[in-house]
Amino acid sequence: MTRIVASTSGHYVADDDQVVGVPDVGVTEGDAVTAGVPDVGATAHGAGETETETAEESVDVLSPAALDLLPDPVVVTDATGTVELFNAAATKMTGLSAGYAVGRHVTDVLPLLDERGNDWWECSQPSRELPRVTGQPERRLTYAGPASDHDFNVTTRFTRVEGALVRVAVCLRDTVSRERIERNRADLIATVAHELRSPLTSVKGFTATLLARWDRFTDEQKKLMLNTVNTDADRVTRLLTELLDVSRIDAGRVQIRKQIVDMRTAVRRVVEGKIAAGSAPAERFAVRMEGDLPEMWVDPDKIEQVLHNLVDNALRHGAGTVTVVLSGTGTGAEVTVGDEGEGVPEANATRVFAKFWRGASRGNGTGLGLYIAKALIDAHGGTISVGKASGGGAEFRFFVPAGGPVFG
Repeated sequence: MTRIVASTSGHYVADDDQVVGVPDVGVTEGDAVTAGVPDVGATAHGAGETETETAEESVDVLSPAALDLLPDPVVVTDATGTVELFNAAATKMTGLSAGYAVGRHVTDVLPLLDERGNDWWECSQPSRELPRVTGQPERRLTYAGPASDHDFNVTTRFTRVEGALVRVAVCLRDTVSRERIERNRADLIATVAHELRSPLTSVKGFTATLLARWDRFTDEQKKLMLNTVNTDADRVTRLLTELLDVSRIDAGRVQIRKQIVDMRTAVRRVVEGKIAAGSAPAERFAVRMEGDLPEMWVDPDKIEQVLHNLVDNALRHGAGTVTVVLSGTGTGAEVTVGDEGEGVPEANATRVFAKFWRGASRGNGTGLGLYIAKALIDAHGGTISVGKASGGGAEFRFFVPAGGPVFG
């Protein structure tokens, strides 16, 4: 008999590695397990085993106790819609006990409506009557609760014995997480479109002007235009780099290549690079080195990227002097980057490292720099936080452990 166990991917997997959670598509018996709820009539097929089982045997595949372990609401009915199993998540969602729900019709305890307000159970009757249909793919339905309505992604699995329907399993998954992903995707598209449009418009305008009127401009004018084009091209390159970094972070593919790094040199190199690039004059920076540093095994590129992001953030959104302090501890190194601007409100301290966060008046930028910085520090096993600088602005502080060589 198939036994349901939990998997780290969020699906539910049988002993024979058959996925019976929330798959993507497929609703006929010619496919692998294809619907989004546990198949209460599935068997582990092997040599000499039959492909059918009695309805009585299929009931024991998932006990009420097993269903209660699932994080999503699951309701199992017979062919007529009478509730047989009602798990703990369904009880929490509806406020109805399993004892009350079992024996009642599914439409009485789980009223689901489609986008037109039609009853889901009635509309799904044709698919229940077709012997080769094993379920319904995920669709968005509204649970018409007694107090308020709530949308769920609903997937259905049909159990058949010799083609006859004996059981219907319904799984509901909250739409909040998927809506959040969709919003993030929309935010990403909007951010990329906005950030790309400005530099590309500038590049297009200056190059078109130079091509059309090259002989009319002096060398100084040409140099100014070409420098502007070069700066905007660098801006596009940084944006694309940030997007690639975010993609690797979200996919869990950040690779840390540790080696011995002189943190003092790394800090000086970042600040000197900003001065050389014209981001700010040397007078705007104050750099201090405090204490003895242990031998630091870190990824030099990733640490410099964190420093670049924090210094850029201070220059772009802060004001006054940007103070960078490197302090040695017995177990690692601590770096603070502070400015004299308005700072970050305490209420936003936990949100400042979120993807796309820019605050109410954060100006231009993708809102990805601090998100990337935190992910890279986390990958080093360190910590990063934001507070109030002595000058009144924001102060970002991160710690990275000394670490050691990684073998293998």
